[in-house]
Amino acid sequence: MNGGARGYDRFAHWPRGPSIALLAGIVLVLLAAVWTAPGSSPPAPRPSASTAAAATPDRDADLQLYDRIAERVRAGENYHAVAIEEQRARHFPVRPGLAVRLPTLAYLTALMGDEAVGVAALLAALAAGAWFFRLADEPGGRSRRPVILVLLLVGMSIGLNPGYLVLHEVWAGLLLALAIGLHRPGRWLGAWLAAGAALAIREHALPFVLLMGAMAAYRRDRRETAAWSVLAALFAIGLWWHLAQVNALLLASDRPSDTWLALRGLRGLTGNVIESSFLHLLPMWLAAPLALLPLVGWAGWRADLGQFGTLLYGGYGLLFMLAGRDNNFYWALVVTPAWFVGFAFLPMALRSLLASAARARP
Repeated sequence: MNGGARGYDRFAHWPRGPSIALLAGIVLVLLAAVWTAPGSSPPAPRPSASTAAAATPDRDADLQLYDRIAERVRAGENYHAVAIEEQRARHFPVRPGLAVRLPTLAYLTALMGDEAVGVAALLAALAAGAWFFRLADEPGGRSRRPVILVLLLVGMSIGLNPGYLVLHEVWAGLLLALAIGLHRPGRWLGAWLAAGAALAIREHALPFVLLMGAMAAYRRDRRETAAWSVLAALFAIGLWWHLAQVNALLLASDRPSDTWLALRGLRGLTGNVIESSFLHLLPMWLAAPLALLPLVGWAGWRADLGQFGTLLYGGYGLLFMLAGRDNNFYWALVVTPAWFVGFAFLPMALRSLLASAARARP
């Protein structure tokens, strides 16, 4: 399907009250984003020449930690013992057990070594290719496919920096972008495998899996609903095992983590997206509304993918408003690979909303 304006003109036929109220709400939220924008950027990870590089003074402490853990795992040491020892040595919290990352990426980093850049680039290319074919089946997708693919590549680009490839969120984000491109109702195995790999690397991929299951249940596809439920159950078992390994090594003197329920509000959402994307290059007063506008574009795309993106990114946006501290901004790398695809539909969404509001005038 080509899909013209009618394919994603969600607002054109809204009655007077909702269309005007929604337009006013968007304006108010954008103004609030500018007002609450972070005054300065949190300390972003600083890259080094290699993902396997030894810790150096010019490399962020978190990245140095993951470098060192991967180096010791490559030498044959036990992941959980190494991770806890290294976090203690750097005065990082190790309790609760979720403060210690899942072991998957440490083993993969140890295995890939300097080839991690090539693997990540291949994964990004596969994601772009999957989106190329999926967009042909979505209303409004084929005509805007070049713009969408550019936005997708821009969103993935920050994660392809060699110095960031020890970050778990980078790989989870690339894999979730691939899963979105591979998924079709009734054809979900590729997306299931990609999402499963993302979930094995970072538990922050769980909302994606749960939404996939909920959407399948809404379509009354019992097989797909069961598949996503099984994946969530397998993750729960894996997470239980991981936490058991961590808890067996904890000491009463170990430092607990500060609460992740920071309730930062709109600043949490805009700050995370800005610092995990190209927007960090812009002034905050400009970057903050640009971080939110893709959500309007997603909401204006009347297609299965548009509906899914609206729920997915709106849900993660709410999560960032409630949970995560300022120094957890990199959590947004899980979603920024495809976040900005909403820009492709923003002009039509705003134009149709303005037209609907204008027709509602007395």
